[in-house]
Amino acid sequence: MAPIDTDDSTSAGEGEELRAGRRRAARYVVPVAVMGVAAATIGLVPALADSGDPDLPKITAEQLLQKMAESDTEQLSGTVRISTDLGLPDLGGLESGLMSGMSGGPGGADGGDGSAADPSAKLTELVSGSHTLRVAADGPDRQKVSLIEDAAEYSLIHDGKDVWGYDSKSNEVYHSTAPDGAERSGKSAKDVPATPKDFAEEALKSVDETTSVTVGGTAQVAGRDAYRLVVEPKQKGSTVGAITVAVDAETGTPLKFTLTPASGGAAVVDAGFTKVSFAKPDASTFDFTPPEGAKVTEGDEAKAPEHGRKGEHGPGKGAPSAPGKDGADGAADMKGMKVIGEGWNSIATFDTGAQGLPTGAAAGDLSGMGDLGGFLGSLGDQVKGDFGSGTVFKTRLVNALITDDGKVYAGAVTKDALVKAADAAK
Repeated sequence: MAPIDTDDSTSAGEGEELRAGRRRAARYVVPVAVMGVAAATIGLVPALADSGDPDLPKITAEQLLQKMAESDTEQLSGTVRISTDLGLPDLGGLESGLMSGMSGGPGGADGGDGSAADPSAKLTELVSGSHTLRVAADGPDRQKVSLIEDAAEYSLIHDGKDVWGYDSKSNEVYHSTAPDGAERSGKSAKDVPATPKDFAEEALKSVDETTSVTVGGTAQVAGRDAYRLVVEPKQKGSTVGAITVAVDAETGTPLKFTLTPASGGAAVVDAGFTKVSFAKPDASTFDFTPPEGAKVTEGDEAKAPEHGRKGEHGPGKGAPSAPGKDGADGAADMKGMKVIGEGWNSIATFDTGAQGLPTGAAAGDLSGMGDLGGFLGSLGDQVKGDFGSGTVFKTRLVNALITDDGKVYAGAVTKDALVKAADAAK
């Protein structure tokens, strides 16, 4: 584990204990499909609610990390507000459809078969805009997440072996069985991140020798006293500015998680409790019976074909293929992916076999790729280097370089860092 910036010293034995605690805390994976490339995880949150900083006992970064790792909160309910600003162009909702299509989920952008209640498609809406979630948990066997919309509601319920998704707008129901061990591990269906804790656990995986971790004061969140844990890259070249986690002073539960970009401005993604209770939710919260007349789709019926539908740009959830490749071939290409660099400057790279996105002169005309072409074309910057030429597709967090000969470099790094990586690999 990397050294942590703090005024207090920690013994070697205590350090090993902390490392184990952080590994225990990092249990969730949050894959996000961006531009058809396996993008990194995302953190979040708006500015902390300011009702006066509470006067709390002094605590070191190590102690606060340990408090988070030892948190045994299994019962809670509340309201979470999530806002995402990746800096994507306004495509009238098209971006979330593209994300669904690229992830290979039913109900993707191509209008393919599947259930509107399938969480692998429905929850891609969280990729952009602002959303309100109601969440509840009663141990590892029971969780519920409801996405509140203007005139409709989508709910994902995990109750023992059963996983239910219900979309009130379409009156469709999705049902599947939780994988063996899902209840014991505490993972909800589809590993859907719904609370600041989910994101904080993933972010803690980034803590190494390239990272500064400090306690940045206190705050009040959802009416509760909290410490602010600040995680910052020490390296130059990362698009990540800082991650701030508001940690409940009593329970050690993350209440808010904020990621701000190195470029400045608002948080890339904002998510945090506006209301929270650690009381046991009522058992009826997790009851679900398909409404009369609802279309019910069983999970095994909604699975995408192993080799993907013709024209899809992704083989399956969490493993998008390179643009222009069928799912089977794309999955094979992703198996050859390697990571160069270290820490926050890590870059994932793989070779599409010269079947990547058209770049150079051809990059100006992506109409043959339909919605995906328009989406990518609006983001691309032409670049040249020792590697040749290519196109860099940018968001406020994850950037990707696709070279004319089909090589891909992607990471939470700047455009210059991607070009430098491509030159070094030549």
